[in-house]
Amino acid sequence: QVQLVESGGGLVQVGGSLRLSCAASGRTFSSYGMGWFRQAPGKEREFVAAISLRGDNTYYADSVKGRFTISRDNAKNTVYLQMNSLKPEDTAVYYCAAARFRSPVIASMANYWGQGTQVTVSS
Repeated sequence: QVQLVESGGGLVQVGGSLRLSCAASGRTFSSYGMGWFRQAPGKEREFVAAISLRGDNTYYADSVKGRFTISRDNAKNTVYLQMNSLKPEDTAVYYCAAARFRSPVIASMANYWGQGTQVTVSS
């Protein structure tokens, strides 16, 4: 069982930055690829970014490429999402996901989910 707890969401102005964190429980964090997804009101959950077990491969949605950076610290059981140049269309609840032995680039690959953290970008 893996428990994921996101933090770092909030209200930010257009062009601003936020860093999301996702802390994982357990001693098997390095066995999981990690990812971030988001869901805006009235829309389906969509992929944002993913990172491989050791952090040597990263994947991004086209909409965030060049603005967002995913990283992980296996010693701290934590994955991060650095979000720069934020736009109003980035407003959503952001979810952390863990997938055993693979990088979760689609939602169905995830074995565990966090509870989500709200990100609101105001214009």
